[in-house]
Amino acid sequence: MAEQSAVAMQQILDRSCWVCFATDEDDRTAEWVQPCRCRGSTKWVHQSCLQRWVDEKQRGNSTARVACPQCNAEYLIVFPKLGPVVYVLDLADRLISKAGPFAAAGIMVGSIYWTAVTYGAVTVMQVVGHKEGLDVMERADPLFLLIGLPTIPVMLILGKMIRWEDYVLRLWRKYSNKLQILNSIFPGLGCPVPRIPAEANPLADHVSATRILCGALVFPTIATIVGKLMFSSVNSNLQRTILGGIAFVAIKGAFKVYFKQQQYLRQAHRKILNFPEPEEA
Repeated sequence: MAEQSAVAMQQILDRSCWVCFATDEDDRTAEWVQPCRCRGSTKWVHQSCLQRWVDEKQRGNSTARVACPQCNAEYLIVFPKLGPVVYVLDLADRLISKAGPFAAAGIMVGSIYWTAVTYGAVTVMQVVGHKEGLDVMERADPLFLLIGLPTIPVMLILGKMIRWEDYVLRLWRKYSNKLQILNSIFPGLGCPVPRIPAEANPLADHVSATRILCGALVFPTIATIVGKLMFSSVNSNLQRTILGGIAFVAIKGAFKVYFKQQQYLRQAHRKILNFPEPEEA
């Protein structure tokens, strides 16, 4: 028993800090602590050195758990007792910190929702007419407006994502050799190609996503303008806007089909040249 006490006392006298490697002889006033299951040279550490090491690991989060890097034992960290006022303030701070992300998400969703409602109301007044649109929304059920108005931009975006030009182009490439009128309108549409080029996924490009979003949101304005230019004889604002939208989609789709077909033919007839040999001097 006396021998074990002597060995333990000798280990205490020979202890060194595994952070700063200082011994009792270097600083006799330093406070020592044995925070884990380690033995040998990593058994002891200065209280101040371990505090700095824990601060580096927690990075400002005092509630984060810290473990020994050697034996992985979690350090037992205790704090002085808080007064009732400080306890309530600390509890409120933690509740606010946990609720902050959910509140931010709610504010973001609410902002998007009311933006969609505003856009839907402006679109109704633009398509139907300012006075007529206000009359329609005043007579409508408020619940119907809160549900129906934000669906307007959503439906426009979903409609814009339908790439009907690609389906039309595939059908025309398949059956254009049977319809001579298509070959006269779109030269080279039914001609055989030496190879089938690879086509990129249009939704994989972030630029295409932004084009879909902007094109969908600006479509009612374009439909209204085209309707006024091409169908000015139509008295109804709604009918004029619908006709303008159909005309715009049809004309734009025809140009897009022609452009894509020419790009397709250009890629199909692509050739790779031989490497030019250097001219002999």
